[in-house]
Amino acid sequence: MSATATTCPYCGVGCGVLARVDATGGVSVAGDPRHPSNAGRLCVKGAALGETVDLRGRLLHPLLREPGAVPHRASWDEALDRVALGLRRIIDEHGPDAVAFYVSGQLLTEDYYVVNKLAKGYLGTANIDTNSRLCMSSAVAGHLRAFGEDLVPGCYDDLEQADLLVLVGSNTAWCHPIVFQRMAQAREARPALRLVVIDPRRTPTAESADLHLPIRPGTDVWLFNGLLAFLSRHGSMDAAYVGAHANGCAEALAAAESDAGDPAEVARLCGVQLPDLLTFYQWFARHERTVSLFSQGVNQSSSGTDKVNSIINCHLLTGRIGRPGMGPFSITGQPNAMGGREVGGLANTLAAHMELANPAHRGIVQSFWQSPRLAERPGLKAVALFEAIELGTVKAVWIMATNPVVSLPDADRVKRALARCELVVSSDILARTDTNAFAHVLLPALGWGEKDGTVTNSERRISRQRAFLPAPGEARADWHIVCEVARRMGYAQGFNFADAHEIFDEHVRLTAFRNHDAPADGPVAAPRMLDLGGLAGLERAGYDALSPVQWPIGADREGTARLFADARYAHADGRARFIATVARAPAHAPDREYPLILNSGRVRDQWHTMTRTGKSPRLAGHTPEPFVDMHPRDALLCGVREGELARVRSRWGAIVARVQHGGGILAGNVFVPIHWNDQFASDARVGSVVNPAVDPLSGEPEFKHTPVRVEPFAVRWHGFALSRQPLAAADLTYWTSIQGEQFLRYEVAGHPRLDDRGAWARGWLGATHADADWLEYEDRSAGVYRAAHVVENRIEACVFLSSRPELPARTWLSGLFAQERLEEADRVGLLVGEPSGPGTDAGPMVCSCFGVGRRTICDAIRTQGFDHPAQITASLRAGGNCGSCVPELRQLIAEVRAATAI
Repeated sequence: MSATATTCPYCGVGCGVLARVDATGGVSVAGDPRHPSNAGRLCVKGAALGETVDLRGRLLHPLLREPGAVPHRASWDEALDRVALGLRRIIDEHGPDAVAFYVSGQLLTEDYYVVNKLAKGYLGTANIDTNSRLCMSSAVAGHLRAFGEDLVPGCYDDLEQADLLVLVGSNTAWCHPIVFQRMAQAREARPALRLVVIDPRRTPTAESADLHLPIRPGTDVWLFNGLLAFLSRHGSMDAAYVGAHANGCAEALAAAESDAGDPAEVARLCGVQLPDLLTFYQWFARHERTVSLFSQGVNQSSSGTDKVNSIINCHLLTGRIGRPGMGPFSITGQPNAMGGREVGGLANTLAAHMELANPAHRGIVQSFWQSPRLAERPGLKAVALFEAIELGTVKAVWIMATNPVVSLPDADRVKRALARCELVVSSDILARTDTNAFAHVLLPALGWGEKDGTVTNSERRISRQRAFLPAPGEARADWHIVCEVARRMGYAQGFNFADAHEIFDEHVRLTAFRNHDAPADGPVAAPRMLDLGGLAGLERAGYDALSPVQWPIGADREGTARLFADARYAHADGRARFIATVARAPAHAPDREYPLILNSGRVRDQWHTMTRTGKSPRLAGHTPEPFVDMHPRDALLCGVREGELARVRSRWGAIVARVQHGGGILAGNVFVPIHWNDQFASDARVGSVVNPAVDPLSGEPEFKHTPVRVEPFAVRWHGFALSRQPLAAADLTYWTSIQGEQFLRYEVAGHPRLDDRGAWARGWLGATHADADWLEYEDRSAGVYRAAHVVENRIEACVFLSSRPELPARTWLSGLFAQERLEEADRVGLLVGEPSGPGTDAGPMVCSCFGVGRRTICDAIRTQGFDHPAQITASLRAGGNCGSCVPELRQLIAEVRAATAI
C-alpha cells in the first residue's frame, strides 16, 4: 500500500501528510518525515483526516433551485449555462461591478489564479474577495506599508534559533500545534530561550510562557509604541541600520513617545503590572535574536494594520530582521491564505503581488494575460461586499469553498443579503451548509484527497496537494468549473487549460514577467520579491514530483529561507518604512446596556465551520458544544451559573451557549468559539453577534472586541441523547449535535413542560412499536428520567433528562455503542445513570490523539505521583503526539496536587 505525499488542508503551518488508501477504500494518514515544515509530526486534526473523507453529506451532482422550491438535480451543462447566462445578463444590464466572487483560503493556488483572472481580466471587476480578508489582511496591509510588498521575512527555523519568542494574539498551542511543538522542543533543548505570550486570555499557550501579559483587548499599539520608545531611550536602536535602510523613524518615534512614552501609563492603559511590562521591554532589548509571532489577535481589529506595523517598527529600529532567529512573523490561519495572496485573491490586489491601484502593474498583467479588459479600481472587501449585495448594487455572487453566513461578522445581514440576491452560486463539497441554503446553483467541487495543485504556507513554502482518491459522483475541480463558465461567456482563449500544471506554469511565468527589467511603456517599482521564475517551464513530471520550496525561487530551484538578508526592501528606493502608529480604542466601547467584551476564536480540535472536522468522532470529544467562557464575578452579576445555558446578546444578534469558567478570562470579557452553526446547533453562530466594524486600510473585521451582555436562558429541563440514527431536533428549545463513534450525540434543553416524558422520549427516539425493548426509569420528585431503546440486545439510542443541568457522564455511555451486545450490568447502569464497575468512565476527553480522558489522567497523577507531563506521556501516551494537550496536563497536575494537599 503505497503512500501519496500531500499537504494538510487545515492551518497555515502547511504540514506534509502521507496518505494511504486500503483495499476497502479506507484512508489512513501519517506525518511526512521529509517535509521541512513538520518533519513527520501531525496535530490531532491532521491525524484525524482519514475520518473526514467519506461521502456523508457530499454534494455529488449539480443542483438548481427555483424560487420557492427545493433544489433539483441538473446536468453540468444546465448548471454551467445558468451561471454563465446569469452573469452575462447582469453584466450587460448593470455593468461588471454588479457581479462578485467570494472565495477561500481552502482553494488551491491554481483555483485562485483562474477565478481571479476571470473576474479582473475578463469580466473587468475587482469584486473578488476571500475569507482570508477575515484573518490575514491586516498583516498584508502592514507588510505592504513597511516592506513595499506582502512579505513574511523569516521561516520556522527562526523559531528554534531565537533567544526570545514573543507570541502576540496567538494561541499557538491550539491553533498551530506543530509550530508550538517545535518551539517547545527548542525550549527543552535550550532552557535559556524565553517565551512571552501577549494575550487577554490565559490560554494553553500562555500556560507555557515564562511571562504572560494579559493586556486589555485593543491595547496592542500602546504596548508596542511603548516598547519602541523604551528601546530608543535605552540605547537599543541600531542607528546604522536605520540610517542606511529605513525611512520614517523620527515620525514613528515621535508618535510612540506621544502615546506611550511613560511605561507606567502604558501599564495602566494595557491593564498589566508595571514590573511585568518592564520585564518584557528589558528582555526584548537584551535579546538580539527575537522573533515576534503574531496572528488573529493582532489582525482581527479595527486598528489591526497599525498593530502589525507597531510590531514591525520595533524590529526595524533594532535591525532584527533578515537574519537567523529574528524578525516579525505573521502566521497564517488557512492552508493557502498566502497562495491566494500571491495570485491576487484580495479585492485590492492583482496577481503576482502587483497592485490594482498601480497603472504600470495593471499594464503588465493585462499584457501578459492578453485580456480584453482589466479592472481599474479596487473592488469591494468582504464586509462591504455583502453590504452591497443587501443594498442590491451587487446582484450576483459566486461563493467558493467558504461559509459566509457563519463566518462573517453581522452574519444575519449576510443572510438577508443572500436572500435578496438575484443569483447566488455556490461551489462546495457539501450539500447542506448555512450558506448553501440560499444558493440558486450548487456546483459539486472536489475536496481534499481528490484535488490536485499547490498551496503556500506561512513561511512562503510552496507544497503540493496531490489526489489519492477518485472524484466522487460528478464533482469537478474548482479551476475546471471556472474555465467552463469562462468558455461559455466567450473567453475560451484565456481558459483553455488542460490541467492544474498548466495553470501553475502560467502563474509562475507571470511572477517573473517584466519583473527585473523596466517595461517598454515606462518604469515600474523595484523588482517584486515574489518571483517563481526558476520554476518556469517545469514539465508535468517535474510538477508532479515538486518538493516543498520557499520563494523567491531562482534558476537553481533551491528556494530562499529568509528575505531582507541584504537589507533591501521592495519599495522603489529599496528602503523599509517605519509607520507612525497612533493608538486608538476599538470601534465600539462597552456601556451599561452591553457591559462585556466578546472575544471569538478557535478551539483545539475543530476547524472553521466544522464542515470537515464535524465528521470526526475523535475531534468531537474535547469540546462537545458551544460555550461562553466568562469570569465568575461577571457570571454572578449577569445572573448565570456555570454549566447552565445563557444568551449572549449584542446590538447585532444573539446566540445561546453553555456557561463555563475556564479560569483564563479577565473580568469584563467573555470568549465564544467560532465553529458552531445551524447544522450543528440551534442558535450558536457567533458571527451573528460580532460587530461589522473593520480596519480602514485592510478591511479586516473586529472579531475580538464586540460589546455584549449575557443573560439567563430559561428552560424547564435539560438532557442529552445518543442515537445511531439522526434525531429531529429543530423543534427543541436548545440543541447541539456532534458525531460519535457509531452514534450521534445531542445535548438538548426545553422550555415546554413534558407531561409524559416516556411518550415524548419514545417518539423522539423512534421506539414507538409496542414490542420495542424499552428500558426506562423516572423519579418525578427529582425531575429525572432515563430511557434506552435496545434492538436485539444492542443499544440503539438512549436519552437522559433532568430538571437540572447536572446529568450523567457521557463517556461511558458512548462506549456502549461499540459493544455488539449489552451485558446485564450495562442495562442496570443505563437505569442507574452511572457505570456499574470502576474504571469504566474515562471522563471528558483531554488527549484526542490517543483518546485519554480526564479521569484516567487524574487517577494516574494521584496514584503514581506524577509531577511532570512527560511522566503522563510515558505512562498513558497523552501529550505524546501533537502536544496541544500538554498545557492541560500541567493544569491537571496542579489541580490534583492542590486537592491532595488539602
